[in-house]
Amino acid sequence: MGVAGPSPVAGQPPGPVMDRDEVDRALNRLGAEYEAIESSLLALQDHAGRRLLEGAELTGVTKDRWADTEQAITRLWNYFDAYTAAIRAAREVRARRRWPNRDDLVELTELLRGRSVTLAGAAASASPSLTGPARLTEEFTLAELVERMNELYARSLDMVVAADTVWSALPARIDLLSAELQRTRSLAHSVGVRPGEHPSGDDLEQITAELTTLRAQVISDPLAFWRPATGSSAPGGGKPDTERYDRAALALEEVRREIDAVLTVRQDAERRLIHLRDVLSRADRTLAEARAARGEVLAKIAASEVPAVSGPPTALQEQLATAAEYRRTSQWHRLSPLLESLEQRAEDELIRARESLTAVTAPLAVRAELRGRLDAYRAKVARHGHAEDPLLMERYDAARRMLWSAPCDLRAAEQAVLRYQRAAAEALAPRAPRGGAPADREGEA
Repeated sequence: MGVAGPSPVAGQPPGPVMDRDEVDRALNRLGAEYEAIESSLLALQDHAGRRLLEGAELTGVTKDRWADTEQAITRLWNYFDAYTAAIRAAREVRARRRWPNRDDLVELTELLRGRSVTLAGAAASASPSLTGPARLTEEFTLAELVERMNELYARSLDMVVAADTVWSALPARIDLLSAELQRTRSLAHSVGVRPGEHPSGDDLEQITAELTTLRAQVISDPLAFWRPATGSSAPGGGKPDTERYDRAALALEEVRREIDAVLTVRQDAERRLIHLRDVLSRADRTLAEARAARGEVLAKIAASEVPAVSGPPTALQEQLATAAEYRRTSQWHRLSPLLESLEQRAEDELIRARESLTAVTAPLAVRAELRGRLDAYRAKVARHGHAEDPLLMERYDAARRMLWSAPCDLRAAEQAVLRYQRAAAEALAPRAPRGGAPADREGEA
């Protein structure tokens, strides 16, 4: 919309009488200004946002602002009609004669520069009076009238553009998110994620209610979702407030990730259940082996503390049966956390079974180590020609009887092996020949 130059100060005479050239230039300028104002007003009248506001059931701040804006637009057209009439009157005076006389020029000067436009009643006031009763009439110069129209136009356009921008942005995004929400709800229902049965089901209900409320509020009160840009002078400068929409979108994304996790459980459930059964079966077999080994240890090893072996974990088997039932009845939302817990506990149970077997068979491992050590020293002694040494034969036989008898006293057997080792070491120790250097013989073990 066109703007006029600086307006004269109220109460000041219009100044010197204009000559013909000044009048013609002023009328040409006013003609161009008139066309710009008319185009702007018609564009505002046809603005999609204005038409939507005119037909909408508004509430809140938008309802109040639109009531003021409608009045402002009405005043704009009243001002424009007065402006049109004033220009038409000036052109009629100028058209009287080719060379206007002084009376014509005085009249034209008053029309073009003086307070020649008088508006009566409500059309005169841009806003209610704060200092007293409303004025019945108000006089304007053409420049003042243009300035007043520019002010009303900018304020009206700001309101219309802001509402239209919110309506163009948020409802469409809310509808797209609502469509995604419906798809997610269907998917959630298919995997057993329902309100009252799973937290994500409750979250979907809350998101649905929030989007329904948000859309209704955006449609009826768009200006409640408008954030003006600080310091902006552009019409409608600002942007829609999407904070609530963004929160709902983020919440839906989190639910979707949860649903995806449940879907993954559905796809991998059979494989994971088979793996769980295998791990628990291995743990059971290991515990059975540990129990059998314990009986063997108690029979073959004397004076040894053998730890007890617990039975198979019945609680895990029961929970595994529950997991299988969840899979059979498609309760994926319940199966997911149960599988995660069972997998960790099953691995722990297998580790515990292996540790139990190791602890139980430790005495047998010690006996086997002593047997191996005894035979190794006997072989070494034989290589050096001391196999028939009476002392070594006596100590070997004593150690062997202890290690190959049942029950075996590990402590006594260990001491017997040590005695044989010492005797073997002495037998293998190098001895110096008479009158010479020590013989070059293999050292002790």
